[in-house]
Amino acid sequence: MTARKNESWDDFWTRVNGAGTETIRGVEVQVPTDVPLAMEQRLKALEDSESEDDIREMVGLLFGADVLGQWTENGMGLMEFKTVLAWGMAHAGGAKVTFQEAYDIVLAEEASEGKAPNRAQRRAASNSRSASTGGRSRRTSSASTGSARRTSLA
Repeated sequence: MTARKNESWDDFWTRVNGAGTETIRGVEVQVPTDVPLAMEQRLKALEDSESEDDIREMVGLLFGADVLGQWTENGMGLMEFKTVLAWGMAHAGGAKVTFQEAYDIVLAEEASEGKAPNRAQRRAASNSRSASTGGRSRRTSSASTGSARRTSLA
């Protein structure tokens, strides 16, 4: 790509990233094209926070101030919110995913959370291989690992 004479940084960056807008629940938002540095820093600080103010701040950094309030007023549900966040973060990270792909990501993550392991997974876990040889571990007899039986003094 050749540089254009007298092109401003903003014009250059818009051209490189193909910035645009999307209407989500009646609110026009910029399509994220990068993760804001402030968001990167705040995510580490707020890693375990569930505060509504903190969530509002993160959404504001990604999509714009008070977008979360407008989406809430317009009836956005939790699954919609998770899908929009997945879509926005993917775009901010450079992956041009569709809303359907973002929704599929959210569904896959929710399915993997809290799902009990199936029978095959339990069997695989119980038949672990030895770390040093890669072979199956052998059960150690209780005679070699057990403690001597003690009698009560009472």
